[in-house]
Amino acid sequence: MRTTKLKLLTGWSFMRLLRLVFGIFFGIQAIQSHDLFLGLIAIFFLFQGVTNTGCCGAGGCQVSPPGQIEDKQEDLSFEEMKMKN
Repeated sequence: MRTTKLKLLTGWSFMRLLRLVFGIFFGIQAIQSHDLFLGLIAIFFLFQGVTNTGCCGAGGCQVSPPGQIEDKQEDLSFEEMKMKN
């Protein structure tokens, strides 16, 4: 429960706020025009804004919060190969 609350209240970026604003805007328009399809679009954007997910599903397109990017570089070794004449 604590992690869910922490996830909902932290990590707000510009794209997350933009999705939430689009969801609210489309929701108001859907109610005013009695349009079911626009309401579904509003639910889609609201879900993305609240849960901080992208279009690819849970964590598929989600950007890692700053400071949690892991540097996974490995040292590569190369061998020089010569051709025989």
